[in-house]
Amino acid sequence: MKKQKTMVAQVKEYVSYKRNLGFQLRIEAGQLLNFAKYADKSGHAGPVTTELILRWARLPDKASPLYQARRVEVVRCFAKYQAIFFSKTEIPPSRILGPAHCRTEPYIYSEQQILALLKACTQLTPVDGLRPRTYTTMFGLIACTGLRISEALKLSRDDVDLANGVVLIAETKFHKSRLVPLDPSASKAINKYAKFRDKYHPISKSKMFFLSESGLSLPYSTVKHNFKLLRENLGWCTKGKRPPRIQDMRHSFACRRLFLWYKQGVDINHAIYSLSTYLGHVKVTDTYWYLTGIPELFAVAGNKFEKYALKKGNTLAM
Repeated sequence: MKKQKTMVAQVKEYVSYKRNLGFQLRIEAGQLLNFAKYADKSGHAGPVTTELILRWARLPDKASPLYQARRVEVVRCFAKYQAIFFSKTEIPPSRILGPAHCRTEPYIYSEQQILALLKACTQLTPVDGLRPRTYTTMFGLIACTGLRISEALKLSRDDVDLANGVVLIAETKFHKSRLVPLDPSASKAINKYAKFRDKYHPISKSKMFFLSESGLSLPYSTVKHNFKLLRENLGWCTKGKRPPRIQDMRHSFACRRLFLWYKQGVDINHAIYSLSTYLGHVKVTDTYWYLTGIPELFAVAGNKFEKYALKKGNTLAM
């Protein structure tokens, strides 16, 4: 009789299969391997069961419900795959431990706050060095294009067309690539930065567009740390409230673009697809995830509805 493979072996086969299809599974692969080791160590034999998944998902005991639900979701995908080969595999019902995703309310920056952040970047030390210019230009680019911070950090020199003011975002999230045209003011800023960078480091140590003071690529952990310092210096940390994040500039860009379109009378139903493409989203619903009901948007939308309601033939149901 053929000996059954360990759960670890089965998970490794599944991860390999998914990656061959183009899925990265950076976090999921580690979680699945953790589940498989738990299953093997506990002496589990046979197909995956709902009881086994829930027992593992609830570890540790003090973990948040959202964390536990996310663990179920990851293993549930594996169980679906296993069910193809093992008919007795159990697939837990969807949301058995509640929702696995919860939208964190983003912080929407005002234009004045963006300007304050960029000004604070210019004061980073050494003030006459590359560091302040790198952060000013990088955060400015993110604010005016809605780039993900990971996309900005991964930009190579070849990805930035300085002559035409176009940025290539290559093989980013979901393996999508896109071209991001820049406003003339943004194009001017990155050209100015590139000239200073090349003069500051005439012999480049890195192919990346944004460099550290020493001429190397910028790790996300370093950028996150420096942003935290800037945020604290600006007094943006209020006790009891979640402080602004770098990625909130992407949310702010989407909301600001929608607000401007409303003011200009643009057909939002069509324009939203342009915004979705510009931001690099797979589905337009991903773009709606980034939109937040800020007062400015509510005011414009309210005025438009009021004008519609007052037109001849349109009445409001009371």
